[in-house]
Amino acid sequence: MPTTSFGRDRPGYVHAMAQRSGKRAAGADDWVPESADLETLRAAAQECRGCELHEGTTQAVLGEGALDARVVLVGEQPGDQEDRQGHPFVGPAGRLLDRALEEAGIERDETFVTNAVKHFRYRREGKRRIHQSPAVSHIRACRPWFDAELALTRPRVVVALGATAGRMLLGSDYRVTKQRGQRLELDDGTPAVGTVHPSSVLRTDDREEAYAAFVADLEVVASMAE
Repeated sequence: MPTTSFGRDRPGYVHAMAQRSGKRAAGADDWVPESADLETLRAAAQECRGCELHEGTTQAVLGEGALDARVVLVGEQPGDQEDRQGHPFVGPAGRLLDRALEEAGIERDETFVTNAVKHFRYRREGKRRIHQSPAVSHIRACRPWFDAELALTRPRVVVALGATAGRMLLGSDYRVTKQRGQRLELDDGTPAVGTVHPSSVLRTDDREEAYAAFVADLEVVASMAE
């Protein structure tokens, strides 16, 4: 089981400070069952009240893929369609990720894909739900769900897709622009690589160049996973 760090940007620190002050810390710890399989975790996550993001969403969206995954890929949070369908990386960003993995030499069926935050954060514009990035408090609150997923998969490499996943996995000093494609480590020593979120490739003006750089980062992952 991965160890919990007590650095100031980690959830263990939040809970420790809450215990010392006599206050109850927000977070998913009370809802995450110990030694559970993925389906049990998924069912338990639907009852999570570790933060307010469960309000107004369809469901919590946990990860999917191989439990003996060589590579675990971690995005930001479910989007509108992921929230409705209950699966991570649905839609254009997911299709781009699949194509990039193939080009980098990573078998899709040897990966596990998930998100740092398990509920969709959004704001309303009429009938539309507009994506909002999760706050640091949401990232911290959701960390126990990822720790449980990591304990089940025990991958060779963890990939942080974007800044939100990078902050959760690699700390508040992590910067995608400066550290993408580098060989890093999680607190428990698990090898890790940071790169951009595939949705950012779709949004950029020079998509071809951004896509090539994304594939290059995943090629680093492929070499580490061998």
